[in-house]
Amino acid sequence: MEKITNPNVKLLAKGESFIAKQMAAKAGELLPKHLANKESVLVVLEGECVLTLADTEHTLKQGDSFIVPPEIVHQIKVVKDFRAVHIMTNDIEFKFFK
Repeated sequence: MEKITNPNVKLLAKGESFIAKQMAAKAGELLPKHLANKESVLVVLEGECVLTLADTEHTLKQGDSFIVPPEIVHQIKVVKDFRAVHIMTNDIEFKFFK
């Protein structure tokens, strides 16, 4: 079983409705499995990851964007050192799984 690692997260901007956070993680890291009650946008700035969403794998590389739908369990495995911007509404709520 792989060790779950929390990404490094940095607040980039917060407005009246939206928040943007930078996520970063190293190659080989597996980020926590979770879901959210609202959709969000993930924009990959550098590196590569595999986003597993409802048992389907999506490979995301530098320059890719992905709309993460609400209420679907997902998880990221980092393939190459990874940095992304995660854009979401301020009222988003997350539920994490082991």
